[in-house]
Amino acid sequence: MIEMRKIDNKLTKGLLDIIVLSFLRSKSMHGYKIITSIRKNFGVYFGPSTIYPFLNNLEEKGLVKSQWDTTHDRPRKVYSLTPNGINVLTGTEQTFKIMCAQLSRMGIKSLSSFAVKPNNSINNQVGMY
Repeated sequence: MIEMRKIDNKLTKGLLDIIVLSFLRSKSMHGYKIITSIRKNFGVYFGPSTIYPFLNNLEEKGLVKSQWDTTHDRPRKVYSLTPNGINVLTGTEQTFKIMCAQLSRMGIKSLSSFAVKPNNSINNQVGMY
């Protein structure tokens, strides 16, 4: 069970770009909301020391932009997808579909429905399709 948790963490971290960009495609979010969304949808916890530098890196690359929301008691930095981020996400989704289809052809049968069906419930939760 511990080994499976490590694999889950590694796979999720490897897909963090597509996961975060997908969340931001549907709506702007502050960092803590992204952290809780990852945990809710993937069962993996990445703390602030992972997510905030990651978001800063995405912003430096021009994939997301941030602005301060001061309408609440506590100001929050809210992130949203840029047009370049949308383009990167679209290209990454296509690559990911191709990879899943290829892995399915190699014998990992559980991926075949994931790669083919756009209405997969996990994909809908993170807004991949």
